[in-house]
Amino acid sequence: MNVGPVDWDAETYERVSDPQYEWGLEVLDRLELAGDEAVMDAGCGSGRVTEKLLERLPSGRVLAVDASESMIEKAMEKLGDRVDYLVADLTQVELSEPVDVVFSTATFHWIADHDRLFARLHDALASGGRLHAQCGGVGNVREHAEAIVRVALRPEFAPHFADMEVLWNFATPEETKRRLESAGFTEVRTWLQEKPVQPENPREFMRVVTLGLHLARLPSDLHDPFIDAVANEMDVPVTLNYVRLNIEAVSSA
Repeated sequence: MNVGPVDWDAETYERVSDPQYEWGLEVLDRLELAGDEAVMDAGCGSGRVTEKLLERLPSGRVLAVDASESMIEKAMEKLGDRVDYLVADLTQVELSEPVDVVFSTATFHWIADHDRLFARLHDALASGGRLHAQCGGVGNVREHAEAIVRVALRPEFAPHFADMEVLWNFATPEETKRRLESAGFTEVRTWLQEKPVQPENPREFMRVVTLGLHLARLPSDLHDPFIDAVANEMDVPVTLNYVRLNIEAVSSA
C-alpha cells in the first residue's frame, strides 16, 4: 500500500526538491550502466533525475513509474516520447516485459508494505537484474516528525487526524536486508547516510514535501495555520535531519 499523498503539487515540487534531486544524482553516479539496459525509474516524480538517467542509456529504454498522475504529467512535459510512462502503485505494478534495473530515489518510505514492494520489484526484474535505490531510513527527519505529532494533537487539529495511520516507513538497513533476501534478492547491500537540509523556504518546502498527507486531511483554512505551527516547533534555522537508506541488490532466477 502506498501511504503517500494521493497526488502532489508537481510544479512546486519541481522547484523546491533540490535536495532530493542532488541525492538522486549521487545514487545514479554509483549505478554502473553499459548504456543499453531497460531501466524502471520506480517513483520518477517530476522526472528531474529520470532525465539524467536517460542520458546514461543512449541505446536503452526507461519506464517511468509513479503513483501520482500530476508527477507523470510533469515528467511527460520534460521527457516527451523518449520515455514510457505508467501511473501505478509500486506494490501492484506488473510489467509485460522484465527490466534489467529498478532505480528509485526518495520513494520507498512512502510505501507501508515493504515485503510486498520488494516482491513486486523482484518480479519486475530479469534474472540477474539489479535493484539500485535510496529512500528515507530509520531516524529520518525525526525531530520534524515529532514536531508534526505535537501540532497534530492540538485541539484545533486533532479531530482531523483521529484515524490517521503511520505516515512514513523509515526502515533499518538490517530489516531491509532481511526483506530483500526473503523476496529473492541476493548480494544485498544496505547502509545509511546522514543528509541534513536547511530549506531556503521552509514553509513552502514542508507544504509540498513533508506535510502533503496531513494537509489533505485538513480544511483549506487550516493549511497555513498547521504549517506555521509545525515551523514554529522547529529550531531556527529550520533543519531537517534527513537520513537516507541506500539499497543495492541482485535479482535471483
